[in-house]
Amino acid sequence: MELRQNERLIHVNGVDLCVETFGDRADAAILLIMGASASMDWWEDELCERLAAARRFVIRYDHRDTGRSVSYEPGAPGYGLTDLTNDAVGVLRTLGVPRVHLVGMSMGGAIAQILAVDQPHRVASLTLIGTSPAEPGEPDLPRMSAQTVADFTAPEPDWADRAAVIDHLVHLARVSAGDPGAFDERAFRPVAARVFDRTTNMAASLTNHAVMDGAGRWRERLADVTAPTLVLHGTHDPVFPYGHAVALSREIPGARLVALEGVGHELPRATWDVIVPAVLQHTQGA
Repeated sequence: MELRQNERLIHVNGVDLCVETFGDRADAAILLIMGASASMDWWEDELCERLAAARRFVIRYDHRDTGRSVSYEPGAPGYGLTDLTNDAVGVLRTLGVPRVHLVGMSMGGAIAQILAVDQPHRVASLTLIGTSPAEPGEPDLPRMSAQTVADFTAPEPDWADRAAVIDHLVHLARVSAGDPGAFDERAFRPVAARVFDRTTNMAASLTNHAVMDGAGRWRERLADVTAPTLVLHGTHDPVFPYGHAVALSREIPGARLVALEGVGHELPRATWDVIVPAVLQHTQGA
């Protein structure tokens, strides 16, 4: 697979990761960190371009086992969440970015929180989207419903069958939506197709992040976060129900919570007119 014009492979922490940038390096840097099993393709081009057009240097990258970054055997990741967190730092170091605005979605939000408590000197601001202050199982936080769990345990496709895998990705995106009946499949299918076409090993991509080691607890340290924090969360998120956002905004000093009404565990285009201005305002002069 050939790299796109602005993509490049960089060597980070002993592995190759694929990175792409938008905008002028002289502008304030934003690092977009996507969720589990999700390549940088889930930060759609137009979203990145809108941020860059407002004088932001936007960085997105493929986690291990996603996109064109290093791939491992399905079911046997040679890394954990701590390694993925260190990868984010490695991306910044390799690109020569000492301090950055972090925007993390889902697992990417966990990575951003860990960086904010462990390396506050690197974090100019935090934007946390559809994420949680803890790994799954925290007793005071709402859990996925039994129906959502069942929806996500759909039979695996033939990973070599492009059409079947795209259908599978569409299914996962639909059940992540705030209103599955209103899910815009036509808009999402090109994203799913690009994910398949750029991913080295789809079986590993949709398996390994679910079985990798965690990073331990960080929730008790959120009170030490000094970075200005914006929490964006769908009111109908089936993966991390809205109570996770309430907890985050309560436990991070000064955090501002913006509810995305009717939105699920997703970044549909209909939300960009809220998300982009909110992120731009939050990263202005921080």
